[in-house]
Amino acid sequence: MRCMSSEPDTRDAQTAVASHLAEIAERGFTMLEGVLAPDLADDLHDDLVRLESELDIHPAPNSFEGHHTLRIYNLLVHGPRYEQIPVHPRVLPVVEGVLDRGCLVSSLSSIAILPGETAQPIHADDQLLPLPKPHVPIVCNTMWALTDFTAANGATRVIPGTHLAADHPEYGRHYDSIPAEMPKGSVLVWNGSLWHGGGANTTDRRRVGIAMNYCAGWVRQQENQQLGIPRDVAAGFSPRLRELVGYSIYNGLVGHIDKRSPVGLLDATSAASPIVWDRI
Repeated sequence: MRCMSSEPDTRDAQTAVASHLAEIAERGFTMLEGVLAPDLADDLHDDLVRLESELDIHPAPNSFEGHHTLRIYNLLVHGPRYEQIPVHPRVLPVVEGVLDRGCLVSSLSSIAILPGETAQPIHADDQLLPLPKPHVPIVCNTMWALTDFTAANGATRVIPGTHLAADHPEYGRHYDSIPAEMPKGSVLVWNGSLWHGGGANTTDRRRVGIAMNYCAGWVRQQENQQLGIPRDVAAGFSPRLRELVGYSIYNGLVGHIDKRSPVGLLDATSAASPIVWDRI
């Protein structure tokens, strides 16, 4: 997988995005290395350890979330350090290329796979949505590696090309897959139709990542961002992050309140585009 500089010029950035989009179109996934500096990845990891303790996080009693896996949901309410993730300039343009600029944050959570965890059942992130497959991309998800991801410690396992399949995987059935190994600071991006799952951790160390998931602007978000994030917290977000969590309207129509963008609930002075009917 390629390793890219942290601040490519505009032309290089556009070329890199086009290359990643071509990989997603063909294989269903791509990988960006060097997105997070090691010290930043360590800072996020240390903060997740703090939150796991303060929130008394324990593994869930089901095979999907994992009997030896710690998950923290709704990370945007847990401090500004998490606000950089949904809008990262190296990653968001790739997601927007898969979906479009009207995409939304679907969920933002951490996943710490502990020693002894078994492999997660293979699944597709969009398989609960009642649409025949294959279909246009409606989900685009990313996994941010805060530790090295290896075949032994539970790297996400993927089945290339399955984003084009005409059906979903059967839950609990074995499928041959490959580990998406990547160094700390890397980001895996995939089409939500891709068959994949967390790997087994046969080591004595945690495998920690942040799942930053997006959906099309006309699809209901996995985590209810508007109710889950206090309005005063959302008011402090950057304009783009406000849009991404749902204080926006899709294609000038979907999500409006009395023909106004919901961003007005955060800041009455915020400029908002007119609804589509008023442009005719």
